[in-house]
Amino acid sequence: MTFTLKIWRQNGPADKGRLVTYQVRDISPSMSFIEMLDVVNQQLTLKGEEPLAFEYDCREGICGSCSLVIDGVPHGPDRGTVCQLYMRRFPDGATITIEPWRAKAFPIIKDLVVDRSAFDRIMQAGGYISVNTGGAVDGNVLLIGKDQAETAMDAASCISCGACVAACKNASAMLFVAAKVSHLALLPQGQPERTKRAKAMVAAMDREGFGSCGNQYECEAVCPKSISVRFIAKLNREFLRATIEEPSPLAEQPADPHDESH
Repeated sequence: MTFTLKIWRQNGPADKGRLVTYQVRDISPSMSFIEMLDVVNQQLTLKGEEPLAFEYDCREGICGSCSLVIDGVPHGPDRGTVCQLYMRRFPDGATITIEPWRAKAFPIIKDLVVDRSAFDRIMQAGGYISVNTGGAVDGNVLLIGKDQAETAMDAASCISCGACVAACKNASAMLFVAAKVSHLALLPQGQPERTKRAKAMVAAMDREGFGSCGNQYECEAVCPKSISVRFIAKLNREFLRATIEEPSPLAEQPADPHDESH
């Protein structure tokens, strides 16, 4: 198979960047998209040119690090990760445009690699439990209903790839934050910090510069793990609950006995 590739090249965050056209030939239909990019880099190296910078890790559809926008769609035409997208999905002779995630909170490092550490900082704000559980306990010590456990697992399946951000016209991280908040809010282990977690993670998301939710479901449409937008509704309820239940700092201050206004 033969393809014309229009690939985003950018030397660093300060570089303007541009689309560069490459021709690739003799591509096997059974190659994954990432393997096809390996062929491109091999050709560039043999020519003495700078190879493409792109990210990958497991190549098994697990890690989500292969973050590319292919023909305007995060991860390409199939719902899944780029390493599980095969070249037979494209017609022979097709022109394919390849770009990085486009979001203020995901600055470009080089070419197709972006800095997604904003997600790490959101997780550090509250995506954890601090209960000391000691050693591994028996699976039936904490009784959790089947529906509750499965819903929590659905939320926990988020791989933090950032496709939801790349698909949203506002570059919102609501689906990611909603999945992380919901999965712990549904389990007994997450209850002690439930109130603090929702407020802290939403605040961290805002600090990172992500946009607001547009309620157009692009995030759900491209999520490789099929995370439902219903978790965004769950996040909104958790945040409202936290706002109501957690007293404000002013409410916690004792009244001044000398203040005649009381």
